[in-house]
Amino acid sequence: MKYLVKFIVVTFFILICTHTFAEQKIAIMDLTFVLNNSEAGKGAQDFLKKSYSNNIKKFTDVENNLKKEENDLLTKKTVISKEEYTKKSDTLRKKVIDYQSQRRSALDKITTQRAQARETLIKKINPMLKTYMEENSISLVIDKKLILAGRPDNDITAVIVEKLNKTLPSLNLK
Repeated sequence: MKYLVKFIVVTFFILICTHTFAEQKIAIMDLTFVLNNSEAGKGAQDFLKKSYSNNIKKFTDVENNLKKEENDLLTKKTVISKEEYTKKSDTLRKKVIDYQSQRRSALDKITTQRAQARETLIKKINPMLKTYMEENSISLVIDKKLILAGRPDNDITAVIVEKLNKTLPSLNLK
């Protein structure tokens, strides 16, 4: 009798759960694809790549100049006095420290801009996604990288990219 009651309760629970989950519609979206292939995302990436390459070029030039100064100082080491050599080496050290801090701050600025661009895009995607879910009675959207397998007709990535391109054609990064 005890096992019969357990069997009936478990069977009832399974039937209720199966019925509840069977009515829910689940969609898949590739968030990385949306962020990288929307017009705003592409524009932000191009801007960040351009500013990164400009910074690297500028800092490579500064680094080469510092190396040249160091080599010049080393060649003049025997010719100039010890006090003058110490003064010039201290000046060179200060320039190197300044260069390193400028390089670090420029790279940190690019990292911050990248994070802000991503955050802005996600903030624009969320309301769009909510309205799409309501219009198409979708109860759950899962990121594609978390899915092992699924039907291609459940993928809403292209629709979201199209809507994002209409509402947010570009990000204004500075």
